[in-house]
Amino acid sequence: MSRIGRKPIPVPAGVTVAIEPELVRVEGPNGKLSERIPRDIEVTQDGEQLLVTRPTDRGEHRALHGLTRTLVANMVQGVTAGYEKRLEIQGVGYRAQLKGKNLELSVGYSHSVPIAAPEGIEFEVPQPTRIVVKGISKQQVGETAALIRKQRPPEPYKGKGIRYEGEYVARKVGKRA
Repeated sequence: MSRIGRKPIPVPAGVTVAIEPELVRVEGPNGKLSERIPRDIEVTQDGEQLLVTRPTDRGEHRALHGLTRTLVANMVQGVTAGYEKRLEIQGVGYRAQLKGKNLELSVGYSHSVPIAAPEGIEFEVPQPTRIVVKGISKQQVGETAALIRKQRPPEPYKGKGIRYEGEYVARKVGKRA
């Protein structure tokens, strides 16, 4: 029994999709992405939309079906609109600046921390305490933002460090006399 996903993936104009056995390639105005897909899951193009189907309703096939559908939808969005993660830096003297395409962080160490921009990732620093990570691959944008945050994660006593925009850091009470 073949099942069609409840949510077909719309393909905007200007986006081309190449479907091969176990591989889906998506090309759009922002670039190209490709993703390997499981052997049991089938991706087909039906006019202006992509359909992801699974062979059975077993738990393993249902999980792979949802994963594959989400990965393909993320590729389509990435090559059209792209992704971005915003980080904020809190702490006296903590700041970021661009050095060419790379990022340089001053976050309380005796030295500055350079972060090289991976292929397909761009950094923006609208203010010295704000960083924007942009790219077409959702996974790569998230990994790069996590790498930046890892350089000085927010600490619970004073709240200093690098955090995602809007992230809540539970504060702790310090020692009392």
